[in-house]
Amino acid sequence: MTSLSSLPTYPQPQRLLEALAGPLPGRAGQARMAPQPYRGSMDDRWLAIPQNHREAAVLLLLYPGANALTTLALIRRPDYDGPHSGQIALPGGRREGDEALARTALRETHEELGVDPGALDLLGALSPLYVRASNHLVYPFVANATARPDFVPCEREVAQVIETPLARLLDPRYRGSEVVRFEPMGRVRVPYFALPGTRIWGATGMILGEFLTVLEQAHAAA
Repeated sequence: MTSLSSLPTYPQPQRLLEALAGPLPGRAGQARMAPQPYRGSMDDRWLAIPQNHREAAVLLLLYPGANALTTLALIRRPDYDGPHSGQIALPGGRREGDEALARTALRETHEELGVDPGALDLLGALSPLYVRASNHLVYPFVANATARPDFVPCEREVAQVIETPLARLLDPRYRGSEVVRFEPMGRVRVPYFALPGTRIWGATGMILGEFLTVLEQAHAAA
């Protein structure tokens, strides 16, 4: 486990760019925060991606926050009649037409948080992740801002902006798990990141699991 005291206050963008360009942890990184079978097991039927799936993209937006600590922007979705009601998520959304998926992530972040894509440096992409609840294959991208963005959240799509230091996500003291019923797998143990007043789990947690693995590997190689 990476020592928090040994982490730089802000990861060098060039180091992250190089790490994201190399072999990615993929499913092994995502599995750090994936639901673990409590009874039974996950098989290929659960992992298979249907042909009628849709595509979406999300953005891991990094910037220097308080005390120059690397910070990640998360959002809380509004309550609505849908599979992601009230959940903690990364900014992003569905691909429009044949637009580049990186463009999807940047466009959706601008629409949801008011962040100018021109103020961001795109560093690379993580492994795609299929989200069965909404039948989307989600492509995560990582971008860097040299200063904290002036967030202007869209009230229709964002109930709250949650600014989270990466150091907290890397710290095992801020992680936990609980057993829940999760169909079609039955009872599973679900890991989560514990934030003040909320938790990060599910697809967002799995994407962060791979990203933190990349971050730890880049730091170990420095």
